[in-house]
Amino acid sequence: MTARPTRILSAFAIFLTLALALSGCRSPQISQGEISVSITADGQTQQISIPAGSTVEDALGAAEITPGDLDRIDPPLYTLLSDGDEIRLIRVREVFKTQEEVIPFERQVVRNESLPEGETRLIQPGANGLQELTYRSVFEDDVEISNSVVKTVILRDPVPEITMVGVQAIFAPIPIPGVLAYLSGGNAWIMEDSTANRRPLVTSGDLDGRVFALSPNAGWLLYSRKSGKDPSEEINTLWVVSTIGKPKDPISLKVSNVVHFAGWRPNGGTRIYYSTVEPRATAPGWQANNDLYQVTFSAGWTTKPKEIIEANSGGVYGWWGMTYAWSPNGSRLAYARPDGIGTVDIEEGVLRPLLEITPLLTHSDWAWIPGLAWGADSSTLYAVTHAPPPNLVSLEESPYFDLSALSISNSANVRIVPQTGMFAYPSSSPLRPSGKERMYQVAYLQAIFPAQSESSRYRLVVMDRDGSNRQVIFPPEDAQGLDPQTPAWSPEPIPGQSGDFLAMVYQGNLWLIDSGSGQAHQITGDGLITRIDWE
Repeated sequence: MTARPTRILSAFAIFLTLALALSGCRSPQISQGEISVSITADGQTQQISIPAGSTVEDALGAAEITPGDLDRIDPPLYTLLSDGDEIRLIRVREVFKTQEEVIPFERQVVRNESLPEGETRLIQPGANGLQELTYRSVFEDDVEISNSVVKTVILRDPVPEITMVGVQAIFAPIPIPGVLAYLSGGNAWIMEDSTANRRPLVTSGDLDGRVFALSPNAGWLLYSRKSGKDPSEEINTLWVVSTIGKPKDPISLKVSNVVHFAGWRPNGGTRIYYSTVEPRATAPGWQANNDLYQVTFSAGWTTKPKEIIEANSGGVYGWWGMTYAWSPNGSRLAYARPDGIGTVDIEEGVLRPLLEITPLLTHSDWAWIPGLAWGADSSTLYAVTHAPPPNLVSLEESPYFDLSALSISNSANVRIVPQTGMFAYPSSSPLRPSGKERMYQVAYLQAIFPAQSESSRYRLVVMDRDGSNRQVIFPPEDAQGLDPQTPAWSPEPIPGQSGDFLAMVYQGNLWLIDSGSGQAHQITGDGLITRIDWE
């Protein structure tokens, strides 16, 4: 009877042993405690209890506080908290305000020798501009900590007030034939009979210099003005003004966006021919139409433009545009564009190519147009041509340019001056008696560094029409060279000179140079002149 209790105790001991063994394999169970933290937000501080191991984000959730996108929290949301930690939430908000502010205009004083000494003339009244400023204010817990401009929009540009003040001319006056027009400080002036006899034609202060041409009889000046509109909408407008007698009101030709060409037809009365572009916001600021129009005007009326050449692609680099030149007798019109030169059949409205030219690859947002000029006999064209390189450089990248003569009668093409530079700009003198013949000379610009003629300065050269008797006449070899421009010949000879006068702009001043002796006379000294013409 005693064996059974023994067995029961033994079984119990085994069961107890197994239970202890199994309990040793389990993870120890620790009761979860709580911690106390403080939260300061929205002007209040509160104590809350949260489970140990909670983060800042958990604590804010337990306190039913929702942070905004801009709010600052210290410590960051992911931080594990310990008992007694402090949490601070700073409310951050932005306020944007827009207001208009005036942009004061500047006052500019321009010295001008064309006005009598001490006389002043208001060339352009000033006007304040207007801008829209957007301010950003940042508040932390309703306290402003910063205020700054984040956006500026110009609603209206300021217009500077320009006052012209007359100063004494320091150069001796010289008698001159015809009318010499010049563009100074955005205004048009003329000299007649003497370089001391100067008077204003247009004083609007907004001539852009793209078009500036006297009529063949010097009775009118054709010019372009900056448009008051955004240049991406309208670049400029075309005007004429009488040069005779008392000042007259300019006449608008109701033509706009003329960049490369507008000019008078010799022996054509008041007929004007021009080519247009379409303004663009991207460089170079236009897309050329390569067209040609004719317009005629008189006091009080202007004809409707007559299309001669319809808009077209303009060949290689036609987006840049093309230019034209009338023969002295008005019988022929030549054209020049980046890939060639030729003549215009006015009756048929078509181009007649004379010479193909390898266009220059500029690797930029501009294109080169060959300089072009008629000889005084109206039967020869002088043109700058793109010469082939002497090495392995591609034809389009050749840095060399020659001056060539093309005969209209037999289409002969002769290179008369090598390596002149891309901006040689030939110009023919009027016909002059020479024994039993009537001769003329040709002036052109010679690059000081022909292989870098895009950036080089130039010197003025005069030669006979066949390229002989070339001589550099201005400026002296030890002086700074000329900026690219077209030389303007005197319309008539002056007694006592070995040659004819050539008018040039040098360092912003007007100079007259004797084509025979090379003697140079400085006419102005205010440095404001940018364009000239002489008829």
